Amino acid sequence: MAWNEPGGNGNQHDPWSGGGRGGGRGPDKGPPDLDEALKKFQDKLGGLFGGSGGGGSSQRGGYGLVGIILALVFALWFVSGIYTVDQSEQAVVLRFGKYHETVGPGPHWNPALIDSVHKVNTTRIRSVSQKATMLTEDENIVQVSISVQYAVDDPKAFLLNVRNPESSLENALDSALRHEVGSSTMNSILTEGREVLATHITSRLGGYLKNYGVGLGLRAVNVENTQAPDQVQDAFDDVIRAREDREKTINQARGYENQVIPQAQGEAQRIREQAQGYKQSVIAAANGEAQRFTDLLAEYQKAPAVTRERLYIQSMQSVMTRSSKVMVNQDKGNNMLYLPLDRLQGGTRSGSSTSGSHSASSAQQTSLNPSQMDELANEVVQRLNRRQNNNGIRREGR
Repeated sequence: MAWNEPGGNGNQHDPWSGGGRGGGRGPDKGPPDLDEALKKFQDKLGGLFGGSGGGGSSQRGGYGLVGIILALVFALWFVSGIYTVDQSEQAVVLRFGKYHETVGPGPHWNPALIDSVHKVNTTRIRSVSQKATMLTEDENIVQVSISVQYAVDDPKAFLLNVRNPESSLENALDSALRHEVGSSTMNSILTEGREVLATHITSRLGGYLKNYGVGLGLRAVNVENTQAPDQVQDAFDDVIRAREDREKTINQARGYENQVIPQAQGEAQRIREQAQGYKQSVIAAANGEAQRFTDLLAEYQKAPAVTRERLYIQSMQSVMTRSSKVMVNQDKGNNMLYLPLDRLQGGTRSGSSTSGSHSASSAQQTSLNPSQMDELANEVVQRLNRRQNNNGIRREGR
């Protein structure tokens, strides 16, 4: 009969348990019963969670296992809700897909599977560049290269208001650029109008971003390059060089003007000052002569003869000081005469050299011999006598 058939005798036993399920293991013991090992484990778990260690209550053991599993699941769920926000970031929290709050840097906790956290870097400077060919106000074609630097100012608007904020920024930049270029002339865009163009684009683009609500803030707008189309770039370069040469020539002319005009004004002022000084000197001299004549007239009216004599003597003195003649008075009959012929010759030489009418050879005269000196002295005496007689006759006539 088989060992596990009903009605078997007691000597027959389970070959795995070695003499019965609940009994001890005999000399030919086998491995322990699996059900018994499971019950013992459940009893131990039940003892840990307040159950009795004996009797093997399978229901309480099942509750304890479920509790452990739930505790582990809760711990994992709680730990998964802990996160940290960096100093350069802000976190937008959505609860069941709806905006809940925005948190700053530091450690935070939000319930997992309920809240979703989206971190946004708000300090990183981002950039976008564009290069486009467009039509100006005066119907010319120009190529403009522009770059924009921006950052996230509002994380909530950046994540929730627009599906693709950076694409919206690029479209707004293209619109603002075309509007401003279309309102300007080619000459201003290619030369001094770049800064003005960048300022206008910054203002217009900032208005677009504010109206869109994308949460982006502009940091800088740079017009990197403006040029004519490649096909006509050489001609435009020639025009620009000609314009620069024109400005250079104008600046040089202005520099020469600024140099010459002050000099001419200074020279004119000097001439005016000299004329004014000459005018004052002439007027003063004329006033002095008029006053002298008035004073002389008053003296003449008081003593006419004396005044005429004094005037005559002064006139002769002024004339004879510049002449080589010698005046001799022989009223007292003095025949002894002293004629300084050496001084007369010196005066003749100096007068001839001063006038400049004689040459150097004529200035060096030869010395006179004694007979010539006697003849010259007699002639001088005769002339002086005749002049003295004539003067005496004139005085008697007066």
